[in-house]
Amino acid sequence: MPTSGRPGVLLAAVTTLALALSACGGDADADTGAAKNSGTTQVRIAAATGAPFTETTIPVEVQQEIRAKLPKDVLDSGELVIGVGALPAGFPPLAFVSDDAKTVTGAEPDLGRLVAAVFGLKPVISNVTWENLFVGIDSGRNDVGFSNITDTEERQQKYDFASYRKDDLAFQVRKDSTWEFDDDYENLAGLTVATSAGTNQEKILLEWRTKLEKEGKTLEVKYYPDRNGSRLALTSGKIDAYFGPNPGIQYDIANDSSGTTPTRSAGSWSGAGESLQGLIAATTKKDNGLAEPLTEAINHLIENGQYETWLKAYQLENEAVEKSELNPPGLPLDNS
Repeated sequence: MPTSGRPGVLLAAVTTLALALSACGGDADADTGAAKNSGTTQVRIAAATGAPFTETTIPVEVQQEIRAKLPKDVLDSGELVIGVGALPAGFPPLAFVSDDAKTVTGAEPDLGRLVAAVFGLKPVISNVTWENLFVGIDSGRNDVGFSNITDTEERQQKYDFASYRKDDLAFQVRKDSTWEFDDDYENLAGLTVATSAGTNQEKILLEWRTKLEKEGKTLEVKYYPDRNGSRLALTSGKIDAYFGPNPGIQYDIANDSSGTTPTRSAGSWSGAGESLQGLIAATTKKDNGLAEPLTEAINHLIENGQYETWLKAYQLENEAVEKSELNPPGLPLDNS
């Protein structure tokens, strides 16, 4: 699409992080926020006040060979518009509004900012609802979605993907519990486990319960109206474990560490099931030319250590991938 045709981002849905810019050659103008097309940008991540993260600044040098592969309209705009579906409440630690009630922070928008620095583009965060995230990608209002989007066969019919994180589920238990999942559903026999209704993790847990029932064993599955309810049930001993997305569990573990009833992870499982490692991926409109440079930018961050620093800041090291892949095998249509 031509440069003049790039739709404007809805002002009410946009927030941008104030990046700390170093005094290296080619720096952006700190007052205008102009795009920085050469030199090194100091990207401040995990900058949410009061959150259990490690705030850090990561230097990222513009990669001209990767920048040259960007679509002309994106390059000419000087911006990378990053769609995040975190309205209304967000989902820490991945994406949420910081304590200043304006800045969209979290692991997902921060990775988008790191990628924009590789491209030498100004990151513009478009924070909308989950449904409008995809509307924005479809219309071209958003260049790319960084919003815990699972790579699936169904979505690959409309979108291109650059993978960057494992899509894992995890079991959360009290820290004083001796139970371990050990990648074997048989170890769930006799337990009471909570999960969220209508989710992929519920589907997997109910499949395991059916298998156990055929063996004459039990697995009680419980539901609570919200995450606070399940956390209270866990810490009070009403349930043995909670089964849910790994990032949220890692966030809870970090928050619980200083409390009277700390928790821990007792094992993880691929969100795609036993036969395939699920993947979270940067998502763009199909065939718009952005997926390949996105893949290369993420691999540059992996190879140069910035990716590892980003994961550690959010305590998500257990979801690291060895490399970013362009349109890797997605969650099968029969499990989407």
